[in-house]
Amino acid sequence: MAEGDNKSANLLAQETSQLEEQLQGWGEVILAGDQFLRWEKQWYPAVLVGPTSILFMLIYFLDPSVLTGLSFTVMILCLSDYLVPTLAPRVFGSNKWTTEQQQRFHEICGNLVKTQRRVLGWWKRLFALKEEKPKMYYLSVISSLVAVAWIGQQVHNLFLTYLIVSFLLLLPGLNQHGIITKYTGMVKREVNKLLKQKEKKNE
Repeated sequence: MAEGDNKSANLLAQETSQLEEQLQGWGEVILAGDQFLRWEKQWYPAVLVGPTSILFMLIYFLDPSVLTGLSFTVMILCLSDYLVPTLAPRVFGSNKWTTEQQQRFHEICGNLVKTQRRVLGWWKRLFALKEEKPKMYYLSVISSLVAVAWIGQQVHNLFLTYLIVSFLLLLPGLNQHGIITKYTGMVKREVNKLLKQKEKKNE
């Protein structure tokens, strides 16, 4: 068991190291973005939501076609991939990195690798469920897709996308400040109260 754990830890370290090398040119931008995502200052959530809202308002008013939107998005990604590694060191000064910043960059890369592993693990479990319990698999998938289709029918797709993007941007900060844990705990307590009241009525 210990040998398997060591092998897994070594593989994780190797994948993290590889990702660090791949993202080295984006290091300064990633660290700056991490500060905003974790809400290191109280006004950072407004900085996240404000430009996002303006972007989606522009998309709403301009109403570009799917092909135009896709082309424009890929163009921005290509320009960013070329310009960011070139300009970031000049703007932020990579030679001024501290040990703490390097450690934080290592932690971010490690978290990204772990997240990728979790997603792959969920994907494998989904296919394992398909092989082991096909009826439950198809029932779960079809029910989920019907629910998503109904939500998409009730809510404007652009507004729904805006809500999802805003939530994902705010999620690290919500988690960092314990807001999710707080309200999840409140919901669990209320559910437990309702269950206890129901049990007392049945008695």
